[in-house]
Amino acid sequence: MRLFFQLMFAVAIASAPQVKSADAQGNPAYLVTYIEVLPNTSAAALLKKYREASFHEDGNLRADVLQELERPTRYAVIEAWRDKAALDAHSQSSSATEFRDKLKAIAAAPYDERINNPLYVAQGKNESQAGAIYVVTHVDVIPPGKDDCMAALKAMTADTAADAGNISFEVLQQANRSNHFTVLEAWTNRKALEGHVIAAHTREFRGKLTPNAGALYDERIYKAL
Repeated sequence: MRLFFQLMFAVAIASAPQVKSADAQGNPAYLVTYIEVLPNTSAAALLKKYREASFHEDGNLRADVLQELERPTRYAVIEAWRDKAALDAHSQSSSATEFRDKLKAIAAAPYDERINNPLYVAQGKNESQAGAIYVVTHVDVIPPGKDDCMAALKAMTADTAADAGNISFEVLQQANRSNHFTVLEAWTNRKALEGHVIAAHTREFRGKLTPNAGALYDERIYKAL
């Protein structure tokens, strides 16, 4: 499986310590897709097949499938492509079309995909992904609070990289709604994540975010499929 953080090499170092910005080298396009299926279906096999097909397509930088721990019928697919043109070509490919067609028969909810641009990336002190857990959070703030949210997310990215057990922390910005963000985290284990949750900088971040929140803070915990 493609390493969950393969895109790290493609970004340049920004001003904040240990925080990388993806603006400096190219314009990679991320696709984050949320999938909910009926119980006892062949979703895992279908998603693995799609992941492998995407992995070998021209322009693919990353293709990961995550399964939610508490609700195993829900998945998140994280893709990164060289640019928007590569993503568009993939969307029209036979493998993507076949995947979407087969998913219809087992889906419990509509297929929800969102195109994002990478905003901030931080590499933690841990590299091993054996037994790692992943967190995907959708952050929605009111438009006037966008800049404050971005500043808070940048600081959070730098602070989180220093937390014990952090593997990486990435912030994506939704292409068609600049006040919507997706945060991707990887941790060595659940205990490391819990330590991060109670850290002072995490509580400070949530406190800054709350006045500008446009929707419930949607945080979900996953394992790699």
